[in-house]
Amino acid sequence: MHHNNLHLWQHDHTFGQDKKRSGEKRTAIVIAVTGSMMVVEILAGFIFGSMALLADGLHMASHATALIINLYAYIYARRHANDSNFSFGTGKVNALGGFTGAILLAAFAFMMAWGSVERIINPVSIAFNQAIFVAIIGLIVNGASVLILGHQGDHHHKHGHKEHHHDHNLKSAYYHVLADALTSILAIIALLVAKYFGLIWMDPVMGIVGAILVCRWSLGLLHVTSAVLLDKQGKKEIQKKIKENIENVDGNRIADFHFWEIGPNIYGVILSIVTHNPEPPEYYKKLLPSDLGLAHVTVEVHQCLGS
Repeated sequence: MHHNNLHLWQHDHTFGQDKKRSGEKRTAIVIAVTGSMMVVEILAGFIFGSMALLADGLHMASHATALIINLYAYIYARRHANDSNFSFGTGKVNALGGFTGAILLAAFAFMMAWGSVERIINPVSIAFNQAIFVAIIGLIVNGASVLILGHQGDHHHKHGHKEHHHDHNLKSAYYHVLADALTSILAIIALLVAKYFGLIWMDPVMGIVGAILVCRWSLGLLHVTSAVLLDKQGKKEIQKKIKENIENVDGNRIADFHFWEIGPNIYGVILSIVTHNPEPPEYYKKLLPSDLGLAHVTVEVHQCLGS
């Protein structure tokens, strides 16, 4: 065989990671919005001498940091999409961005809980009107951010938004702005109850409720993204389809099976097939449905000896 025909069996490992994702632009807009609000709050906190304002501004800074990490993950994956050092492309950068965001989210939940417990032990007097005003502005800004990053990952959009459903990086950014909006809502409720009913303890209690919710989101995201980063076997229903399509023909048997996510909604699969009548690998690849997102399929064929 002439080696100049080798290109017929070669392919790139970009898998569409060089294209700009819709989440990238939306994350950039949200960073701009959150960043502006953060600067305003920190300045206002200094000018009006308000601790609540300062605290909220710094809290927004932690979210802005997480969002910048998410944006960086998008850009990095795109820039390095054609880098041959990534043996299966840069799809997993998305999961890494989501994983990092989830860890920051957990740290943020812990800080919320810690601050709230401290407030229960040592209550502080609150400048209600000022604090409520800030919380409302915060809610408007965060609400806008949630809408910008929104309609993602929800089950209602299974068909049209399959990409978002698996965009772990976008999910992390979305949870961060959602946590911000939630904090603002809880703060407004707590401040109104404290102001009109004198229940000062409502403020820290709401802080703890918020922390528990944020912690749950974080754990969910850590669970999903760590599975991708650790090459855990992909979705059960796709595994089943692959096995059925191969094993329903000619009495083939799959001896060795590796199936893992190499990027949002794209999978790699390595099959070792044992059969009485071996065919070329291409034959088995054609048995696999084309709509499963299998971007990298490797087939090994062994002849079954004996009866």
